[in-house]
Amino acid sequence: MSRLTELLRQARKADPQLGADLEAEIAALTKRRTFGLVFEPHQPEAVELPGRPVRRGDKVRVLPPRGETKTDDQRLWRVTRIERADGQRLAHLAELDAEEPAACSVPADDVVVVAEFRDRIYPGLVETGRVEQGGDKPFHSVINAENYHALEMLTYTHRHSIDAIYIDPPYNTGAKDWKYNNNYVEGDDDYRHSKWLAFMERRLKIARELLNPDDSVLIVTIDEKEYLRLGLLLEQTFPEARIQMITSVINPSGSQRSQGFWRTDEYIFFVMFGPSSPVAWISDMTRDAKQPPKRRAIWNSLRRRGSNNQRSDRPGSFYPIYVKDGSIVSIGSALAPHENPGDEPPVPGTTAVYPLKEDGAHGRYECSPSTANDLLRRGLLRVKEHRGQIGVQYLRQSEISRLERGELVSHGLNEFGFMDIEWSETLAPVLKPKTAWSMPSHDADQAGTRVNRLLMPDRKFPFAKSLYAVEDSLRFFVANKPDAVILDFFAGSGTTAHAVMRLNKQDGGERRSISVTNNEVSADEQTGLRKRRLRPGDAEWESLGICDYITKPRLTAAITGQTPQGEPVRGDYKFTDEFPMSEGFDENAAFFTLNYEAPLSVRHNRAFERVAPMLWLRAGSRGRIIYDLGEDGWDVAESHGVLENLDQADEFIAAVSAREGVEIAFVVTDDDSAFQMVCRELPSEVVPVRLYESYLQNFEINTGRSL
Repeated sequence: MSRLTELLRQARKADPQLGADLEAEIAALTKRRTFGLVFEPHQPEAVELPGRPVRRGDKVRVLPPRGETKTDDQRLWRVTRIERADGQRLAHLAELDAEEPAACSVPADDVVVVAEFRDRIYPGLVETGRVEQGGDKPFHSVINAENYHALEMLTYTHRHSIDAIYIDPPYNTGAKDWKYNNNYVEGDDDYRHSKWLAFMERRLKIARELLNPDDSVLIVTIDEKEYLRLGLLLEQTFPEARIQMITSVINPSGSQRSQGFWRTDEYIFFVMFGPSSPVAWISDMTRDAKQPPKRRAIWNSLRRRGSNNQRSDRPGSFYPIYVKDGSIVSIGSALAPHENPGDEPPVPGTTAVYPLKEDGAHGRYECSPSTANDLLRRGLLRVKEHRGQIGVQYLRQSEISRLERGELVSHGLNEFGFMDIEWSETLAPVLKPKTAWSMPSHDADQAGTRVNRLLMPDRKFPFAKSLYAVEDSLRFFVANKPDAVILDFFAGSGTTAHAVMRLNKQDGGERRSISVTNNEVSADEQTGLRKRRLRPGDAEWESLGICDYITKPRLTAAITGQTPQGEPVRGDYKFTDEFPMSEGFDENAAFFTLNYEAPLSVRHNRAFERVAPMLWLRAGSRGRIIYDLGEDGWDVAESHGVLENLDQADEFIAAVSAREGVEIAFVVTDDDSAFQMVCRELPSEVVPVRLYESYLQNFEINTGRSL
């Protein structure tokens, strides 16, 4: 270093600025790793924000003219001012990061706002829809966003509180499967491995802040192109964790590899924190399991769901079942062909329930009145309210056989007249999973692509993960956590959220998922859309993005049991838990788009509607979102309360104290003493959070991460 020191001294003497720049570069080089995983950090990534209004001071790119298919101009500009001219907004721009900056003026509609990942952001969420079929269960959340900024947002709502992260990142095949700085990374890019590592490291560093350090797991899938580098990156990022890599057969027929073995499998890294470890199950993952033990028996709808489900198919199975206060009072006789509901003999105080379809058409029950009476006498018939309608369920023969064999245990008839049944504890799983998985249920084509095709017959999504492979991977770590929070920030078509719903159905859990996916349009479709003079931000373009076109409709179809066309989903779930896909799930889901707020608007409470969903997420994603504080300046929902008008603090505190389940109270104030006063009066189990100090400080601290 003595020779370098002398050269630096000479350089500083000749040109102080040149000497200082050289010294800074040498200092950076000396801090680089000389062993382990070494790669170029590359310039910070940037994301375009189509639809975000252009403001003075924004960083932007100039869009190509409509109809132009090339998108090569990646220069960044600063908006110096905006004026109106000839009826349109005109943006005056100055080029950034150029020795001789250019200047130009373009219509504001022809620029797109850009956020670099070193820039400070203040995120908000805009709700774009929801599906509610789970009663008071917490909501699954789907966030349309660039995932780095979504992860930044989650540091405010879920820091150190995520139980499991499952991600299927881009495999860096060189086949336009991912972008770096708005450009597809080609297979002949000399820096593609380095770019991929920089891309992944930034996200994994934030994921580290979200995972519960005391007990959680990170699950990452990958193939042979990056598994070695990923393994080293995981070890460097999570040195305290225990890491195992397993192989899983996902394509039994094999994918051809020129001059090599045909590929049938992929790799899955499990990064385990604290005592987190895979639980035993009924399969060691070398073969598909039989029906696994569940905590509850499976009751089926007495109204026939499959073929021959019309009244005319079996007229003797169309009869009234008299219900009162959640119990079945009696079974009526079959109606004559000319009779209709309402013609049955009345039973005072009861409601006559018929096998009517959702559209009011006459269906039929699975069995005759005499068989239904026998089921009722044995406690194997029950009332079940679903989607606001009263239905009847029965214990199917396979479950009755398990009851007779002792696999199911009855605790006798409950107050409603049917058996309380659960799986015998003596059937606890005993097999530990192995590191080489060969499960027919993990076939990505049959259990991934085909499942998506059933849910959305008119839409294609390439390379979908097997639903059951994701389900099995998560089960090993959340089976004993019925309230677990699971995050997927490369959510794609939404397989992880779908898998969590299936796990909930199997044991009655209330796990909730957070899925982050962008609204990227595929490379092939982009060319055609640009030729039609469309570009990102246009409604028709955005409607074909992955979030709006695939993720949201896929999860909506999974929950409702209906395709986007309103038809019942054809087909059945297989393997671990078999039932018709048309039955859907008793789950709730809410959909959001991430946007970018001005800090002054946040501080002055002018962005409350966009911050409100973040408060709801932080409070557990239950119940309604408080969007409006009304004239009183406060409101209390199922999981949280918000107080803005401190003159109403007594009323707010009384409302919070009177409602069970409230976990967090958000208090909007700049006065520390006033905030402390409210804190002292709140119930001890309610966590007080000060707005907007906690929000602003969170994102100011997050700025300037190692990029």
